[in-house]
Amino acid sequence: MPASPDDPIPWPHAPVHRLTEHGIYFVTTATLHHAHHFRTKERLEVLHRGLLTVCSEFGWRLEAWAVFSNHYHFVAESPGTADNLSGMLGALHEKTAKWVNKLDAAPARHVWHNYWETKLDFPHSYFARLNYTHQNAVRHGLVKVANDYPWCSAAWFEKNTSSAMVKSIYRFKSDQIADGFEVDEAW
Repeated sequence: MPASPDDPIPWPHAPVHRLTEHGIYFVTTATLHHAHHFRTKERLEVLHRGLLTVCSEFGWRLEAWAVFSNHYHFVAESPGTADNLSGMLGALHEKTAKWVNKLDAAPARHVWHNYWETKLDFPHSYFARLNYTHQNAVRHGLVKVANDYPWCSAAWFEKNTSSAMVKSIYRFKSDQIADGFEVDEAW
């Protein structure tokens, strides 16, 4: 609370991250101003491979992921507490920003903006976000069937999970999960 009416109201410039507990988290990260820095197949492949690599290196067990030209989502179990999430994403963002900036001859450009995480404490919320993440490329109109999008987990999930479980997860409604991103359809 401001000390007087003339004092400015403190305004958070980033979401508060509460990462002191072990759990399964839904994470979304976006480029600054939702710029489409990863709009080609090569760029998507580098970002996708980078996400899978850092999650493995930092001990995060991925359960679902989807990578796009200006953002990505994933659902993963933290290794112990989730306090290394910021360092993990920082490592990925530093490497991919330097790489894409070198390609574009824009060495000082700010590529990544921020991330948002949600600890998934309730089964319904967890299953809905698994479905949302697997199906996100369909939601964005990039493919008709999720497993046709090469930079998401749908094909992996369907191959490595029983058909009964796949059907069960895909039945969970995820249309109430907000997604204000417009993606580049030229992948």
